Amino acid sequence: MVPMGTTSSRTALIVIDVQESFRRRPDWAAVSNPAIVEQVNRLVDVARANGDLVVWVLHSEPGSGTPFDPALGHVQLIEGLEPRPGEPLLTKTSHNAFSTTNLQQLLTRHGVGELVVCGIRTEQCCETTTRLGADLGYRMVFVTDATATHPIEHRDAPAGRTMAEILADPTTLGTDGIIARTEYALAGRFARIATVAELEKA
Repeated sequence: MVPMGTTSSRTALIVIDVQESFRRRPDWAAVSNPAIVEQVNRLVDVARANGDLVVWVLHSEPGSGTPFDPALGHVQLIEGLEPRPGEPLLTKTSHNAFSTTNLQQLLTRHGVGELVVCGIRTEQCCETTTRLGADLGYRMVFVTDATATHPIEHRDAPAGRTMAEILADPTTLGTDGIIARTEYALAGRFARIATVAELEKA
């Protein structure tokens, strides 16, 4: 475990699940941030200019038959994202980026004490990674406008509905509500909330 996240000063950018799998799902049409690749690339440029570590993470569900099944070929970064040699590319099978990878070992080896998080989805893998990172002692920065998510159906909603039906349902939680809830949950507890522009100016 990182000793309270205070003795290491280096920063790492963690790019979570910005992968083709999501674009193969029907709900991509309702994604909150269609320009996420552009936003992530801006953060990557900042990280590289500062000499920070950039870590790329993909989500995999082997044998699921879904777009996250690596056998179908979609578990790859969305076009426009290009890791450089030496930038780690990890594959996880859990919601957070720590439990099923060697991320913590990698960060320790590079002397990282602060993590900047971006990716897909805002309230799922990005938020979960941020919560766990904070518990492990890292200083966490959550860049909301470099994340993306999709509307969430109510738990009692019938299965098999079209996206139009889901969006028309007043019980569906929209992306604005999801993003606001995540920021309320993280700010002051698990992370500092930041924007891409703020980090570019820092």
